[in-house]
Amino acid sequence: MNICYAMRMRTSISLDDRLAERVRRKANDEGLSVSALIARILDDALKRQDRQPEPAFRLVTVGGEGTYPGVDLDRPRTLLVAEDEARYGSGGDDS
Repeated sequence: MNICYAMRMRTSISLDDRLAERVRRKANDEGLSVSALIARILDDALKRQDRQPEPAFRLVTVGGEGTYPGVDLDRPRTLLVAEDEARYGSGGDDS
């Protein structure tokens, strides 16, 4: 028969009065004990630290001479206007 006990370490921490009151209110709002709230917050913070950083995104493009003259890719609507003008004309013609 295997018996497994959850190991818990008791420790004391010091919080300034303002922070302690915020922690008590938050724990009460969430229906948790102060210890459970602090344990959850610490666990979440340590998990975030343990995550490996995402690899840098690298955009791979193929061939070509770059963008069309006058197209600013920082202003994508310009590209849409250029495509519309190429397809339907500039629109300034009333004939």
